[in-house]
Amino acid sequence: MSPASSRTTADAPPDLHRGSFSDDPPWLLTEDVELTWMRKVPQIRDAVRRQVPELIRPRRFPSGPRAIAVTRRIGVAVATWAIKERRQGDSISRAGISRRLRLAAEELGPTYIKLGQIISSGEGLFPVELVDEFKRCRDQVPAEPFSVVRRVVTEELTRPIDEVFASFDETPLAAASIAQVHRATLLDGTEVVVKVQRPSVSQFVHEDLRVMAWLAPFAIGRIPIAALANPPALVEVFAKTISEELDFRLEAESMMDVARSFATLGQKGYVIARPHPELVTRRMLVMERLSGFAYDDLASMEAAGIDTHEIIRTSLIGFMEGAMIHGIFHGDLHGGNLFVMPDGRTALLDFGITARMDEFHRLAFLRLLIAGTMNDARGQVAAIRDLGALPPDTDIDAVIADLGLDGPALDPTALSAEQLVAELQRVVKLLLGYGARLPKELMVFVKNLVFLDSAIATLAPDIDLFAEVAHVATHFAMTHGERIADEVGMDPSKWDFDMDGVKDAFGVDRGVDTLTYRDLQDRRELIQKRLKHRG
Repeated sequence: MSPASSRTTADAPPDLHRGSFSDDPPWLLTEDVELTWMRKVPQIRDAVRRQVPELIRPRRFPSGPRAIAVTRRIGVAVATWAIKERRQGDSISRAGISRRLRLAAEELGPTYIKLGQIISSGEGLFPVELVDEFKRCRDQVPAEPFSVVRRVVTEELTRPIDEVFASFDETPLAAASIAQVHRATLLDGTEVVVKVQRPSVSQFVHEDLRVMAWLAPFAIGRIPIAALANPPALVEVFAKTISEELDFRLEAESMMDVARSFATLGQKGYVIARPHPELVTRRMLVMERLSGFAYDDLASMEAAGIDTHEIIRTSLIGFMEGAMIHGIFHGDLHGGNLFVMPDGRTALLDFGITARMDEFHRLAFLRLLIAGTMNDARGQVAAIRDLGALPPDTDIDAVIADLGLDGPALDPTALSAEQLVAELQRVVKLLLGYGARLPKELMVFVKNLVFLDSAIATLAPDIDLFAEVAHVATHFAMTHGERIADEVGMDPSKWDFDMDGVKDAFGVDRGVDTLTYRDLQDRRELIQKRLKHRG
């Protein structure tokens, strides 16, 4: 079974032209249905955007007991590492500081755990020791007592909870750093899911961001992971990301906008839960209840006759189309935020982190991806600059020359361990030297690609990666080719997909015709062995 709806035009819900929603709506979101919570969303989003620079502006010292508590806990972690692990070698030293920072994050609470969770999904962006350690943060957030949940919901409803809900499950489906999710039933019997924000989390987040912004510059050059992770840039990205999560009306708007993007694109492989037209507030989000298979439950999907290879194709194309064509995409793909419905479509959950690009940045992002398919180093660096990673006056040719991007692609398996590590460090240090920043949209895009990479390992380990890359490129050329060529200012006839460049990127000989994920994993294991035996 492929991820496509079984509905016909005659019996399709009338709001499917407005969004990629389910076939069995608990309520409709047609144009004549007023979304009461949407009225103030533009002002809210603008206020959040203007608030971030103030939260992270340089300070002599952030005031308040929270600043003292955070400084003390982080200081103890760094000091203990300096005494016990700093001189024991690079790998041991990085692992030691990563572990101690993870323990500090767990003790400091939701904001720092959320930061740890973002780092944990940043493979390829942050040092491997830091990523591996912070993966342990993912499921270590205790739920709030139901008495607290009831109080928050009652305050948001401005009336007793039993005047809206016939039942409300006291045990949460999931508990995260910002909020937790509960099953509930409305008075008319409609089954829903309710996302409830932790009390006072907004205040704590703002205080913590001020402290983070003050501490981050001190980490540069003092701990081994800081030179690679660029703490001030990470804090800036984190501030932009988490600030938007603190108002669920923004999340509900993102649900609508991503659903609309898929509907406009004719992308039928995704389903977005409908937010309730009225029951959305700053700290409470009521949405329709969907169900399906866990994203890694391969056995159940195969038993149901679902084509898991098609799920991967849909995931890649839908994710990239939203980014390239509409400048919006889900920014936090992981196993807990999506599942596969019985009809083979993928349901997307939790839009707290959603990447949005204005037209200038969308076009820069588009140029980045197109340049990548053509192995155009200059185009890629220029696009990265326009995304905000490099200053506007950056000398592109100098960057290319300094980073060695004008030479042939390197096969990492052909390098010695020392050469490989030195090359990675050289590139990162040079980017930082140019004033490189980490645009939120680029960070979450890469993070999502890392997740999809792992999804291939689970759902389609024997899929031919070369064929899939070519399939995605062909889809975009056939479906959006003229528009993309016009937007990036190129002759469509010169859009030449460079499979040799793809093979170079995978680190395989150009004579290789097929490459499965299993093959790729073998190559990665070889790289890891070289890293472990360096020196």
